[in-house]
Amino acid sequence: MSKYGTAMVKNGRYKISGDFHRISPHTAIRDVDNCNRLVGITNPREITHIHTYGSEAVFFEGLGKKIIYGTECDNPECESQGTIYLPFRSHCPDCLNKNSVVELTDLCRKHARIHTFMVCERAGAFNVLKEPVKFIDVEVEGVSTILMSYLSYGEPEIGMRIIPIFKTIDPGYSILDLSWVPADTYEENIPQGFAF
Repeated sequence: MSKYGTAMVKNGRYKISGDFHRISPHTAIRDVDNCNRLVGITNPREITHIHTYGSEAVFFEGLGKKIIYGTECDNPECESQGTIYLPFRSHCPDCLNKNSVVELTDLCRKHARIHTFMVCERAGAFNVLKEPVKFIDVEVEGVSTILMSYLSYGEPEIGMRIIPIFKTIDPGYSILDLSWVPADTYEENIPQGFAF
């Protein structure tokens, strides 16, 4: 049995088991310049959070299968009918009807470019990406929205043609399973566990 909490859905309900909140013994914080005076304690805690995807689950599962899903408004009464969204939007922001799921993998392989980018030398406490992180905004011809992601190889340039790569070995079912590389990248240059 895992020391971490786990969850599954059975009969339409979440079934959870295990420990979702672990507390470790605290330790003293002392001022070594002032007679080793006690100034506080640490309070180590570890929490397992259940994050539900709802109708977006198809997007995250698709990434592990090398598929990019977006959505499209197909409401004939909506002035935004035919608008394609990536990142995945469950509902049209204009008419609020449920959007249809559409596959965008080939479109992204042929028509994705860097809209803008930012290189972070230090990306924060919960960052799991190799630094410096090359955050990119991905523009795909025919898609009305911009996808935020990261470049795994090469140096970003505005307008650069890029192609998606997917974490297919031990996917984490998060947005980090999708990354991008310059269009002329060779397979030996993509990170381990990723595939075109």
